[in-house]
Amino acid sequence: MPIETQQPPVPQPIADRIGFARLTKRAFDGENLFPLWQSLMSKVDDGTATAGEQLDLALITQLFGHKEAGLSVQTETLAQHQLFRSPCARETPPMRVLALAADIDMGGNTPIEFLLESSGIELVTLYVVDGVPLPEPLPAHDLAIVIASDSEECRGALAKIAARAPSWPVPLLNPPDLIGHLDRDKLYRLIGDIDGLDIPATVPVGRDALVAVAVGTAALADVTNGVGYPLIVRPRGSHAGFGLARIEHTADLAAYLEERPEEEYFVARYVDYASDDGLFRKYRLVVVDGKPYACHMAIADRWDIWYLNAGMAQSASKRLEEAAFFHTFDFGFARRHRTALDGMIERIGLDYFTIDCAQTPAGDLLVFEIDNTAVVHNMDSPELYPYKPPQMIKIFDAFAAMLERRVTARRQSVA
Repeated sequence: MPIETQQPPVPQPIADRIGFARLTKRAFDGENLFPLWQSLMSKVDDGTATAGEQLDLALITQLFGHKEAGLSVQTETLAQHQLFRSPCARETPPMRVLALAADIDMGGNTPIEFLLESSGIELVTLYVVDGVPLPEPLPAHDLAIVIASDSEECRGALAKIAARAPSWPVPLLNPPDLIGHLDRDKLYRLIGDIDGLDIPATVPVGRDALVAVAVGTAALADVTNGVGYPLIVRPRGSHAGFGLARIEHTADLAAYLEERPEEEYFVARYVDYASDDGLFRKYRLVVVDGKPYACHMAIADRWDIWYLNAGMAQSASKRLEEAAFFHTFDFGFARRHRTALDGMIERIGLDYFTIDCAQTPAGDLLVFEIDNTAVVHNMDSPELYPYKPPQMIKIFDAFAAMLERRVTARRQSVA
């Protein structure tokens, strides 16, 4: 009788797509994406849409503001197909990076396409989803990086990656166990005792406990581990200022809870970080392979700043100050906060992450959030922000150089 031989598993095909960076840039520039959405919907309806086109459709739907509908399309697509190729600047790329993503909304994974779209490095994304094992074999790649976030929605994906991590065949950057340290209620314990750094303790509190404080049947300090007024409150798991409020007294807390439906919250002490001129300055730093880079600086007359509400486009003086921040960063801000930055970078341990921070009146580095999925992009108008493209390119080049060093080191070690 002939001997049956076991055939090797067939690799899953990789679907091409327009991708996050290109579609987001087109939306950012004001292009009407509705005709493209209609075209992709027609293909879905007649059964001719590729997996990549379906994933692009899911993203466009989210860009239109229909988060749940977009996620529904995305989840249905990822149940059948998990590997996608982003556009590459070279026909014959020198290396392939495999990004390990989770099935989450468009802000829940590192927007790595922005970092690599001009590098010539090929990017393939593997979505790690519930109920679907990692592909066997994995697609050929020179290096892998985890781009899923620390959010609760990504826990399953991170656990699956962590189980496979010890036997990963190539270097695995931003390992999942370190990403888990970025949770708001864990981060302050990790870095809170570093000299020159201020990060308020973040305390999880249930709605019932806060309601008890609001109606006067419980003391605030008893349910917040000593955090008093004024305090910052936000729904647990929220980002980008969603549901964020400063609470000055009990009446504020009662009014806040009347408007919020969530069952779980984070509270932290409020830190007044206004400068001498009364304005608030918030910075985003990018850390690549242990080195910090300036990413942006937002200036506003309100404490709850993010770049889009700071009015930077409307103020030449603010843009001039941001440009100066970029140009003087290495011998100014970074040197002034070297002790805090060095200590923080060492303890975080990730290969790539961002820091949203400010400077207190006492001169300490005030840390708001450390993240591996914050947007770092080069979409802003070069006419309005001529100082930004060189800085963003510096960050992108540093990221690509880090990948090249890791791949070169591995190739030399196995030679």
